[in-house]
Amino acid sequence: MTAHGLEAYSSEVREEVEHVRALVSDLHAELPRWGLVVWTAGNVSQRLRSADLLVIKPSGVTYDQLSPEAMVVCDLDGNLVDGDRSPSSDTAAHAYVYRHMPEVYGVVHTHSTYATAWAARAEPVPCVLTMMADEFGGPVPIGPFALIGDDSIGRGIVETLRDSRSPAVLMRNHGPFTIGKDAKSAVKAAVMVEEVARTVHISRQLGEPLPIAQSDVDRLYDRYQNVYGR
Repeated sequence: MTAHGLEAYSSEVREEVEHVRALVSDLHAELPRWGLVVWTAGNVSQRLRSADLLVIKPSGVTYDQLSPEAMVVCDLDGNLVDGDRSPSSDTAAHAYVYRHMPEVYGVVHTHSTYATAWAARAEPVPCVLTMMADEFGGPVPIGPFALIGDDSIGRGIVETLRDSRSPAVLMRNHGPFTIGKDAKSAVKAAVMVEEVARTVHISRQLGEPLPIAQSDVDRLYDRYQNVYGR
């Protein structure tokens, strides 16, 4: 599949596309590095700030074959604008999130083992770690079951995360999707959701984890999001 529609956009947009292609290509390397994907599964996208476009991994391409040039550009309806391959099969979900959550500029999907195991049980990861309070502001929620191929997954992501502090949702029987202010933030959330899913699972093998009081969760979240590292 080939589309060459960037000629209709300004030089500013084309320059941002070039930058975001390189960024998204580099960030894909973080998924196998942290053990979040196997074979061709998983994808990272980032929305442009200069136009209603997104850059995402092409479908069915192994991670060692990825390059900035391999990344594809789509509009926010998921239609291919520029690239030599078909967009990821999750593009419709990413595009739906960008259309309905304008503050989001990065989306990531993985099938990381522990987070996906919680998704298979349709059980939220309870907030029993200070790191969870910091990063997620509470439990990691479960999203509805949805079939791939249209924007059903995107609708489930938006419905679940619109009123949540969590940047991650575990889509039932599918796996984690994460959002962020950019693709790097969404990748970080994908790494962190796998880490807490693994840790809480191990804790439950030893006994019942102890919850953190909501007031402490709120204080931890506020400090981490608004004070830490500033």
